[in-house]
Amino acid sequence: MAEIHLKSLAHSYSKSPSGPEDYAIRQLDHVWHKGGAYALLGPSGCGKSTMLNIISGLVQPSEGEVLFDGIRVNALSPRDRNIAQVFQFPVIYDSMTVYQNLAFPLKNNKVPAARIKERVQEIAEVLEIEDKLHKKAKNLTADEKQKVSMGRGLVREDVSAILFDEPLTVIDPQLKWKLRRKLKQIHEQFDITMVYVTHDQLEASTFADKIAVMYDGQIVQFGTPTELFEQPNHTFVGYFIGSPGMNLIDVERCEAGVRFGSAEVVLEPWQIEYLNRLSSTNVKIGIRPEFIEIGLEPKVNSYEVEVLDMEDLGTYKIIDLGLGDETLKARVDEDFDARIGSRVHLTMPPQWTMLYVDEFLIQEQS
Repeated sequence: MAEIHLKSLAHSYSKSPSGPEDYAIRQLDHVWHKGGAYALLGPSGCGKSTMLNIISGLVQPSEGEVLFDGIRVNALSPRDRNIAQVFQFPVIYDSMTVYQNLAFPLKNNKVPAARIKERVQEIAEVLEIEDKLHKKAKNLTADEKQKVSMGRGLVREDVSAILFDEPLTVIDPQLKWKLRRKLKQIHEQFDITMVYVTHDQLEASTFADKIAVMYDGQIVQFGTPTELFEQPNHTFVGYFIGSPGMNLIDVERCEAGVRFGSAEVVLEPWQIEYLNRLSSTNVKIGIRPEFIEIGLEPKVNSYEVEVLDMEDLGTYKIIDLGLGDETLKARVDEDFDARIGSRVHLTMPPQWTMLYVDEFLIQEQS
C-alpha cells in the first residue's frame, strides 16, 4: 500500500486549453494517506473517473505530478504502479472458472502455486464465493461476477492501492448494502489503501472514513461524513449532501447581518466583521432542513412563515415553508400536524446558520 500525493495536478482533454472551463481537473493538491478507506464523491462529469485513471496510469495528466510514497510515477505504466482497479462492469474471463480468474494475477506475478491456492481460498471466503470456485464465470449472476472482479483486485498482496470506479452499478439494490459492508470489512482486515468513486452519497458514507467531494474539476471539501453534513465548506457540498439538501438563500448585507426581502438574519459579531472585510456581493446563507426549528409561537429572531406543502415520509415529514419570496424546507417529527396554508414560526439557530461568500464557507479564525 502507498500514500498517493497528487501534486499541482491538472488535466485537460483539449490540446490547447484556453481557460479553466477546458479542464476536466483544475489544478489541485491532494493526499490519499496510506491504508485509508476513501470515497471520491460527485456528480457525473465532475472529473472523478479522470482522477482515478490518472492515479492508475491509464491517463497521463496534462500538468503536475503523481507521487507514490514520495516517488514520481508519471512515467510508469499501470502494471508498474501496482494498482488494482475495479470498474463499473465486471472485468473477468468468462471461459475461466472463478478459481482461475482469481489466480490469474498471481500467476502473472510468479507467485508460488501453494501460496496462490492459499490466497485464492482466503479471498473467496471473504467475498463469500468459495462455493463458486469451480464454476465457469459465464454461469455467474451479475453480482457474483462483480465479486470475482473485486476479488481479482484484492487477491494481490503487493498492490499500492485498490481503486473502485462505481463498482456497484450493476448490482441489485438489495445486495448493494451487503457488498458495501463487505468492502468495509475487507479494508479493516487487510489495511489496504482504497479509493471508491461514486455519485451516491450513501455508498460513500457507508464505505469511507473520509470523503473527497468533487465539483467542476475541483475537490471542494475533504472530510468525514459528519463534517460534510454539519460544516459543508462549499455551497455545492451543502446542496449535494443530505436529502433534501441544504437551504441556500442569496442575501445582501444589512446592519444586523444580512437580509433577503424583508427578512433580516442576525449574524454573529465575528461573521459581520469578516463580511465587512470582503467586497464580494455573492453572499449566501445556508441551513439544513434538519436544523430549522418550527413552533406555533413566536420566539426571539423567529419568522412567521406559511406552510406551503408537506411530504409524509413515515418516520418524519418534510415541509415547504414560505418566507417572503423564498421557500425553505424543514424536517419535522411525524406527529407535526399543521395544515397546508397555516402559519407557523421558523427559527434558524446561529450555530447551524452557515455564511458563504463566493460559494465558500466563512469560518471563525481560531
